[in-house]
Amino acid sequence: MNRRSIARDFKRNKWLYALALPVVIYYVLFQYLPMYGAVIAFQNYTPMRGIWGSEWIGLEHFHSFFNSYYFWRLLGNTVLLSLYSLLFEFTAPIILALLIHEVRSRYIKSFVQTVSFMPYFISLIVVSSLIKDLTHSGGIVNLVYTWLTGGDGQDMLQQPGLFRGIYVLSEIWQRMGWESIIYAAALTTIPREQYEAARIDGASRFRQMISITLPGLLPTIMVMGILRMGRLLEVGYEKILLLYNPVIYETADVVSTFVYRKGLLDNDWSFSSAIGLFNSAINLLLLLSANALSRKINQNSLW
Repeated sequence: MNRRSIARDFKRNKWLYALALPVVIYYVLFQYLPMYGAVIAFQNYTPMRGIWGSEWIGLEHFHSFFNSYYFWRLLGNTVLLSLYSLLFEFTAPIILALLIHEVRSRYIKSFVQTVSFMPYFISLIVVSSLIKDLTHSGGIVNLVYTWLTGGDGQDMLQQPGLFRGIYVLSEIWQRMGWESIIYAAALTTIPREQYEAARIDGASRFRQMISITLPGLLPTIMVMGILRMGRLLEVGYEKILLLYNPVIYETADVVSTFVYRKGLLDNDWSFSSAIGLFNSAINLLLLLSANALSRKINQNSLW
């Protein structure tokens, strides 16, 4: 594409470029320019000396993190919590979209969609407080759990073995309805003629779902899965910070919460930056791998 073609395209679509300009400016100012600050991961950074005046120490912070007691615990907790979320929280919106798609009553469908969307708009602070109240000793969830398991009624957020289940279930409840929107939209693009032909051939509704609905939804599932893999290790640390406590660090502490404690509470900016850079690099590798694998298996990919 030569310079003249570029100029002609810009003149023809100048208002579209103008519409995109605020987004470009946002990403340049708040996403790309701050990247130069990642250099402090290789320094013994002090605010008095600044980024370019601080002592350069290379990979020392990375070595310290990899050889620390916390490394395998943090990595294990992060991976397990991410896999649980991928297995249950990622699939729940797909199942909900399929179920809503099979409902024939427009009013029931609208009611279910509205009710399932509502938790997403509740403040995270409110949701976390609600979870604490429900799982506290005497809370309704705690009482039901104690009755089913014969436990002693101890605060559920004081029991390390229960944290992952509480976190994943709360994520499903809060996000399932909202995240099902994109799958519901994808289902509307499937030609109705395919269902009519399947009914003429005698296919049941379950067979139609297996043979028509799921294959039609698969490209969207693959793309969303690739995007999810790109942030697999970025487990929602905001909710974890609001829910966890030192008693359950052994299962609740993840890489992002450790970065928060080291960087903002202990003021160890260089060490926390090194950990965050390591986390971002792993996410990038997962994104590239998932995209390549998807393109090889079914020709659906982001690029």
